[in-house]
Amino acid sequence: QLTLVESGGGLVQPGGSLRLSCAAARFALDLEYYNIGWFRQAPGKEREGVSCLTGNDGTINYTKSVKGRFNISRDNAANTVFLQMNSLKPEDTADYYCAAGPRYYLCSFDAAQYTYWGQGTQVTVSS
Repeated sequence: QLTLVESGGGLVQPGGSLRLSCAAARFALDLEYYNIGWFRQAPGKEREGVSCLTGNDGTINYTKSVKGRFNISRDNAANTVFLQMNSLKPEDTADYYCAAGPRYYLCSFDAAQYTYWGQGTQVTVSS
């Protein structure tokens, strides 16, 4: 059963920007009450956490490689979480996934913390 839906991926030149969206399918989840994580997986590489947002207090984390370039935010009215990606680099090329999990604790990049996952959106950074 599809719970989360990502969109906004595509092909962009190095230095460009994309904004990814993560929405709950048919409002199956109220994302305001969940920790939200963005993960990515490049071909031949392991999945890695990119950014996460804690549902309780809004604490945000970024992996070191995207700090200062990516920004996670949430629009509660639209029940959508965004990942604004600026100054994109070829090494940002990957399939990007959003995930939602219980907000009992601070968000992390431990995939086991997340219960619901989207099917991913592809981001390609290339000239």
